[in-house]
Amino acid sequence: MVEVARGYARNYLVPQGLAVEAGSGMTAQAEAMQRKRALQAAADKTEAEESAARLEGLVVQVAAKASEAGRLFGSVGVVEVVSALVDQFGLEVDRGQVSGDPVKDLGTHGFTVRLHPEVDLQVSVEVQAEE
Repeated sequence: MVEVARGYARNYLVPQGLAVEAGSGMTAQAEAMQRKRALQAAADKTEAEESAARLEGLVVQVAAKASEAGRLFGSVGVVEVVSALVDQFGLEVDRGQVSGDPVKDLGTHGFTVRLHPEVDLQVSVEVQAEE
């Protein structure tokens, strides 16, 4: 709920359907909606924490073309990591939730997966030479 000037509410917000006048019923409804949102946010955070605990120490394997010296032809980035997470573990994330620098050589590298605004998961990505 937000308090605005009467003229702004009467001339713009209410006619556009962007607001309604707060009565006792509307106040109770707004409080109920806030409680529902808080419960949903807590449930989402708990689910993310459980997923993070279950997937802690996760090692994702990605194959890429590499030279004999161990340098990749190209790089392994967020898109490849997201694809590997979905294929190997069924973890549905989008690329905006995964962060890390592009990998240009073989070995194990770290990426961060943000499962919730307050829950991050550290994932090891093992880049192997493609055969």
